[in-house]
Amino acid sequence: MRYLVTGGAGFVGSHLCELLVAMGHDVVALDDLSTGRYENVAHLEDEAHFSLIVESDTHIPTLDDCVRRADRVFHLASAVGVQLIIDEPVLTVRGMCAGTDAVLSHCSRYRKPVLVTSTSEVYGKSEQIPFSEDDDRVMGPTTTRRWSYACAKAVGEFLALAYWYESRLPVVITRLFNCVGPRQTGQYGMVVPRFVRQGLKGDPITVYGDGQQSRCFGHVKDVVQALIKLLEHPGARGQVVNVGNDEETTIMGLAERVLAKTGGRSQIKMIPYSEAYVTGFEDMRRRVPDLSKVKKIIGFEPEYNLDAILDDVIAYEKAHMEKDSAS
Repeated sequence: MRYLVTGGAGFVGSHLCELLVAMGHDVVALDDLSTGRYENVAHLEDEAHFSLIVESDTHIPTLDDCVRRADRVFHLASAVGVQLIIDEPVLTVRGMCAGTDAVLSHCSRYRKPVLVTSTSEVYGKSEQIPFSEDDDRVMGPTTTRRWSYACAKAVGEFLALAYWYESRLPVVITRLFNCVGPRQTGQYGMVVPRFVRQGLKGDPITVYGDGQQSRCFGHVKDVVQALIKLLEHPGARGQVVNVGNDEETTIMGLAERVLAKTGGRSQIKMIPYSEAYVTGFEDMRRRVPDLSKVKKIIGFEPEYNLDAILDDVIAYEKAHMEKDSAS
């Protein structure tokens, strides 16, 4: 197979490219490196079955050629992280909507099966736990920029499903729940790499809010295997599917685990949302996926629990920090 992966130099995208190449497929990663990083895929550039094209998914001549040559398409290109959403809302909304529109349009033109990654953020402030794919969505006001990301992703879902309904374009939509692992940057507010780096350095581990908000963290290796299986499974077409892990922890509990695993030299510091983000920031208290659908379709079972995930991230960050100090 020949796969196109938009956002292929990003955190999830690079792991997906790596697995596809290891499986013997040809892979083209399309990434403008705005949030993706070249170092994520540098080790793949010597592979005969991999190539990186540094360009936006909205550059139509490049996109058209890439989709036309591909057998399958993974659309992962997106703005990432709460901090970027707050700081650059125009980039977030315009970039995600335009990119998804362009990719779906060209996949429709050439009848290429496509998987679109969405997010657990689309559930908004719903208190119906666990989150199931057909649940109602509860959004905050448009004056709170945090919700622009969720709404832009939801528009992408609506558009993907519209192509399925109108022309049976083979499309799958996956809602990812806090995907974490090696290579994830803490630059855009990602909590696990941020906590791990703070703990390894002995810096204060900064917990926003009261720390009682809870999340479920899925290892990127579990996630990318699920993405490949879902794109290939006929029963997933035209479906919205949660992908992640349903092991729940509070953010304070996460900080305490990281503190214990990184040597215990840090202190946990509480920071109000008003100091961490702009005034009026809203957060979800709980975010837990209902995984029954993905289990039914592909028999998905997460291999990594939270302790294994943290051990993997800590080992990666330690090696990265040692490499930086040696150079």
